[in-house]
Amino acid sequence: MAFHSFFISLHFQQTLLMEEYIVSARKYRPLSFDTVVGQGALTTTLKNAVKSGKLAHAYLFCGPRGVGKTTCARIFAKAINCQNPTSDGEACNQCESCQSFNEQRSLNIFELDAASNNSVEHIKTLMEQTRIPPQVGKYKVFIIDEVHMLSTSAFNAFLKTLEEPPAHVIFILATTEKHKILPTILSRCQIYDFERMTVQNTVNHLKHVAEKEGIQYEDEALAVIAEKADGGMRDALSIFDQAASFCQGNITYQKVIEDLNVLDSEYYFRIVDYSVQNKVTDIMVLLNDVINKGFDGGLLVQGLAKHVRNVLMAKDPQTLPLLEVSEQQRQRYQEQAQRVDTRFCYEALRLMNQCDVNYRQSSNKRLLVELTLIEVAQITQPDEGPANGRRPRRLKSLFRQLIQQTQPKQSAPQVAAAVAKGHTAAGAQGLPRTAQGSPSPANSEVSAQQTPAAPAPRIKVSAIGTSWNTLRQQAGSSKFTNLAGMGSGESAVDQQQPFTQDELELQWLSMCNRMPEHLVGIAQRMKNMTPQITELPAVEVTVGNQLVKDEMERILGSIVNTLKLHLKNNAITLTIHVAEREEQEKMLTRREQFELMVNQNPAIGKLQEVFELELA
Repeated sequence: MAFHSFFISLHFQQTLLMEEYIVSARKYRPLSFDTVVGQGALTTTLKNAVKSGKLAHAYLFCGPRGVGKTTCARIFAKAINCQNPTSDGEACNQCESCQSFNEQRSLNIFELDAASNNSVEHIKTLMEQTRIPPQVGKYKVFIIDEVHMLSTSAFNAFLKTLEEPPAHVIFILATTEKHKILPTILSRCQIYDFERMTVQNTVNHLKHVAEKEGIQYEDEALAVIAEKADGGMRDALSIFDQAASFCQGNITYQKVIEDLNVLDSEYYFRIVDYSVQNKVTDIMVLLNDVINKGFDGGLLVQGLAKHVRNVLMAKDPQTLPLLEVSEQQRQRYQEQAQRVDTRFCYEALRLMNQCDVNYRQSSNKRLLVELTLIEVAQITQPDEGPANGRRPRRLKSLFRQLIQQTQPKQSAPQVAAAVAKGHTAAGAQGLPRTAQGSPSPANSEVSAQQTPAAPAPRIKVSAIGTSWNTLRQQAGSSKFTNLAGMGSGESAVDQQQPFTQDELELQWLSMCNRMPEHLVGIAQRMKNMTPQITELPAVEVTVGNQLVKDEMERILGSIVNTLKLHLKNNAITLTIHVAEREEQEKMLTRREQFELMVNQNPAIGKLQEVFELELA
């Protein structure tokens, strides 16, 4: 019986010990301003406000998760109601108000979770409590956590009380998303922006907790935990508890990266060393090992980009403090920075950033990562052509080769004919000239025989294809390029070729389309005119009024010369006739023109019905 009682007592004690376990985030929660980590400027401001008694009626604490917003709100609320505050603005922890707060029985401090109490009814209930003055202390403090979760109606109900609260009421609002709060609320609060925890501050606090708990640790292991926490102290303490349970009281680097599934930084150091030495094969083997361990290729690229960034920061003593790593890791970065060129870091960061952008859209993610690492490994290679299996360093050289391959080879007669085409080209080649300025026939034959040995004409990369400027130059090379200079001069060759009415109308319309921009007005009017052959080669055109006739007569010489050139008849004459009133025809709209066509040809109407066409 005694043994049974002893067993029950032992089991009760073990159960009691298990129930008394408190996670580090709660056990080591700061209880005073001096114990808050990483928020020195904010805590100093709050302590000065307590000492001077200059308190605002509403405060807004905003910042990332786990940086101490709610903790500072509670410490501030306790210090406000402390009956005997210290000289530096801290609570005394001896008075009735402080003891009731520490024992969680204070009636002057209220906490509301806006995530689950975000309706208008909850806010109205809270507003009713503001009318009752405090029983102990000076103020009633209302701490509203995650205030951005309040609905718009709740914000509006809260607005009037927040603007003019009773003298004994102070509101402390806390949020992680300040941009979701109404501007009318923000303008009525003193705003305090909490900073993210630095890696060094987090490591120092974890060391303090580890010493209190009697846990052995390695600095690199705590640095990994701090980086994993991403600026949140609460997250860091939670990860610390997890690592302490896994490591059984001895937190080492290898056990931490195994427990947290973090890629060992040794891989990054080795990849950079291999890249500088152009060892592509070793990098591919290393990548395969990383993927076989279950790590994603995109995670490797992101970690490698961060590593190269740290190497770049370690090259300059001024940027060395930007490395948020342990002292041992900092020394390794400095050693590798001495072996790596700055240009390599810039190019590697560019390539990995491009890979990170394209990673999600890629259908073959591993191939994308492999190509990126191959390019990184080739950064320090000398520039060589693609014949050696290395990527070309200049895209222009590739285009030059394509031009040379696709350029047609000209035969000797073709080149000779091209050279003899103009006296300028002949002069450029240094050919002998006759007295009239044209190359002699004998010399032309000699040049035709020697031409194949001459180098091919150079072609610019920018000349590949056809541009709008090229089309405009081709279209306007012979007409309307210089209207003022054409006048009524005659062509060099005397031509008398006959032409038809259809040819006349075609060349007339083509001429109107080629006219320059400053003549676009008269060109549009001329498109609606139909020139007529009165007696070949005499041409007559009828205009609507005298103003149009006067405008056409200003460029009459250019019009006639254009028709002579394209109709190959130098005897063409153009007469401009102003239509009489009875000769003027009514201008038809598009709809009227279409209806007229349908009346003349019913098949057009059937075509419209079959294809369900609409007139644009």
